[in-house]
Amino acid sequence: MAGGLASTLLARPLAAAGGFDFWFTRLRYDSGDWDVDQRAPSNIITSLIDYTTLRVDPKEHVVALSDPKMLTAPFCYMAGHKLVEFSPAERRNFERYVRNGGFVMVDDCNHDIDGLFARSFEAQMAKIFGPKALKALPKSHGLYRSFFKFDGPPNTGLELNGWGDDLVHDYLKGIEVNGRLGLLYSNKDYGCEWDYDWRNKRFLAEDNTKFAVNIVMYALSV
Repeated sequence: MAGGLASTLLARPLAAAGGFDFWFTRLRYDSGDWDVDQRAPSNIITSLIDYTTLRVDPKEHVVALSDPKMLTAPFCYMAGHKLVEFSPAERRNFERYVRNGGFVMVDDCNHDIDGLFARSFEAQMAKIFGPKALKALPKSHGLYRSFFKFDGPPNTGLELNGWGDDLVHDYLKGIEVNGRLGLLYSNKDYGCEWDYDWRNKRFLAEDNTKFAVNIVMYALSV
């Protein structure tokens, strides 16, 4: 790690000791529509409290991608439907965060492979990390057994009902830095899948936020 940023990221345990091991951070970016699936974070937070022993902040934190404060987050979430075009400050923080120990989950709310969000976000990643950096994750990846066991990425109802590109995406993508996964990228629209009133969770045959628990627990372990 570079000296200044290393100090920032290494300050995470100090923040945790002050009260929480984990806090959910949503990234606000100037282009596109970042404020989507507003109930998903609360359902993820609830599941982390229910299933794990983490000390979890019950509130979602919204932080501008251009704000250096995002560099201290243990986990960041970014989503949207529309164009993604980073400003210089946003690009700088995104790259520094991923390259220096951070973990970002990025979810394409269009659940497609060639929509505006997908094309523009993937173009941004190619500019920052190189055209071959974003790769499909094998189903044997540790992400799928970090807490609960999965055979691969669970499907979403949005894929199965014929919306979007009428495809069930059987893999997720990611960017690794020095063998560590720093970016998890989904075209499956998990955010919308998890965006429901928490009281309706009792009607689910299987808690669909269990995979979110896996993502967070993996993020905290790398």
